[in-house]
Amino acid sequence: MGSRIALVDDDQNIIASVALLLEAEGYEVDSYADGEQGLMGLKRRPPDLAILDIKMPRMDGMELLREIRTTSAMPIIFLTSKDDELDEALGLRMGADDYITKPFSQRLLLERVRAILRRTERGAGGDSAEMLVLGDMVLDPDRHSCTWKGKDVKLTVTEFLILSALMRRPGIVKNRDQLLDAAYGDDVYLDDRTIDSHIKRLRRKFREHDKDFDQIETLYGVGYKYLEQ
Repeated sequence: MGSRIALVDDDQNIIASVALLLEAEGYEVDSYADGEQGLMGLKRRPPDLAILDIKMPRMDGMELLREIRTTSAMPIIFLTSKDDELDEALGLRMGADDYITKPFSQRLLLERVRAILRRTERGAGGDSAEMLVLGDMVLDPDRHSCTWKGKDVKLTVTEFLILSALMRRPGIVKNRDQLLDAAYGDDVYLDDRTIDSHIKRLRRKFREHDKDFDQIETLYGVGYKYLEQ
């Protein structure tokens, strides 16, 4: 059996068609009809990847994402309506890993699912990966763990890969396209401002543990770099 994917959407036509598509590709699928059912199901049977609709009754996708991120860094793809650019940006700032705009093609959905599961494997280090240690920052890809000054910081797969890319070349500027490639691979095309949202969330997470955290520097119009301690 392949990876398990959770679908949370109140549109039963989407649930049925996407579940059929994913199962045909060898994935195990759990389906939930609204956010409250999804939250209970995701806690009971944590998937390898969750696909969430934003607009749902009882608990919308944003609230569900917020609840998930208090305990889990599981990869999450948002389904958004065509004109929901604000929701897309907010979702990324809150910790979603990717988004797909409705209506979407089956080929696009499969590409995104495959890409994010590959990224999860890379973020987990594959068979073995080098631990990164720079001053007070420690990244362990094998355990998908991050510590800053001895305190655990929970990162999503995307955040982990972006931080890894910056730490591997401390002091060297990485532009948005380079960070997109590091986090998403070259087969997924997103607005490069997506990186800005992830960087903001990274900083916020570290500043929750250390208000003086300033290791990620912005070079306006150029990109970002990790500062050596």
